[in-house]
Amino acid sequence: MIKIGIIGTGYVGLVTGLCLSDFGWQIICHDKNEDIILRLNNGNPTIYEPGLEDLLFRNLYYKRIGFTTDINEVIKKSDVIFIAVGTPSNVDGGADLSNVYEVARQIGHSMDEYKIVVDKSTVPVGTGQTVKKIIRGELSNRGLCIDFDVVSNPEFLRQGSAIQDFTHADRVVIGAESQHAIDIMKEVYRVLYINETPFIIANIETAELIKYASNAFLATKISFINELSELCEKTGANIQQVAKGMGMDGRIGSKFLHTGPGYGGSCFPKDTKALVNIGEIYECELGIVKATINANEKQKMRMVNKIKGEMGPLDGKIFAVLGLSFKNNTDDMRESPSLTIIKELSLHGAQFRVYDPKAMNSALESFNKFDIEIIKFCEDEYDASEGVDAIILITEWNQFRSLNLDKIKSNMKGDYFFDFRNIYDNEPMIKKGFKYFSVGR
Repeated sequence: MIKIGIIGTGYVGLVTGLCLSDFGWQIICHDKNEDIILRLNNGNPTIYEPGLEDLLFRNLYYKRIGFTTDINEVIKKSDVIFIAVGTPSNVDGGADLSNVYEVARQIGHSMDEYKIVVDKSTVPVGTGQTVKKIIRGELSNRGLCIDFDVVSNPEFLRQGSAIQDFTHADRVVIGAESQHAIDIMKEVYRVLYINETPFIIANIETAELIKYASNAFLATKISFINELSELCEKTGANIQQVAKGMGMDGRIGSKFLHTGPGYGGSCFPKDTKALVNIGEIYECELGIVKATINANEKQKMRMVNKIKGEMGPLDGKIFAVLGLSFKNNTDDMRESPSLTIIKELSLHGAQFRVYDPKAMNSALESFNKFDIEIIKFCEDEYDASEGVDAIILITEWNQFRSLNLDKIKSNMKGDYFFDFRNIYDNEPMIKKGFKYFSVGR
């Protein structure tokens, strides 16, 4: 049986390790953080993702997965080693690959037989070749000549539906230079292969670029529909009907055509900036991707300006913010529009009562960096609405889709309701006594 190691137990590493262990493989995962390893070995997930806790409990129970801080153990005991460490943005927008390269050095330092090293982290074109050079250099320093293969196997996981995305993948991309590595990777994903999941076999560079190209294109669709939302507001058109009409065209499709306060998360902001940086390195002008990034930042600020324009001076005004994570079904606060909106409004003297079903802990950590003192973390959406001048609905959690609006209204001091996810309809909200504002309608 192929033994699989996962280095990095963040979002991608943990989901990958648990799903592969659920396929029946023996998995050992590494992280440098002892607290994370202790929690995972005790069956306590370190991130929120629907279904993840059950998956962790089940595979720990059947002893198909384990977690360790000993990276040498992972390297020596594994036939296939997935690198799933973070690649955050540098100041110039490029991906910081220091974690990836450090793992490559450790692999070269510790391996004593053939290994397949899999780049699962999102990395720029050329990273696989650099990883290969680093491993070969470490082996040379040890006076060894051990065969190995480097594979690019990008992930396409949506936060909030990552397990479904892994087990029912649209495609599996394998970038490799040897048939042996391709055959082993097909075996690793045998459950998907026999279920006729499409496999794309390419060279390493192509596989690396597929990931960035996919995320940049999806981000572009979001920015496009968000730009149109402003035009709809100024012309009297309805963005939801425009998007529906567009999405019925099979060449366009309806996904990612939902207007809102801008995209966020761990992928789209980072990957679009990294793709622009790659283009600059290779002297390619990626103007559409640049426009996508600029349009997204503009959309976040447009939400701020919408609030300021409708309410006037904000000094002392209190806002209930419903939803803090960048999307529903995740506790991820990275690049969330809520961060920009709250920070900008606070500069004008606003105060906040906030609630999110899952992201309260990560939000507390995020807001501490902003030095915003006037934020009250509340028990639920109704607690948040007590005595406020306005509601700002930012994240489309299901429980916000059927609010007791009469209770919300009676709790409030004011009557402004900013629905940045277009969950409610204009006329019923006005009848309830709200000054109601949505996006693109």
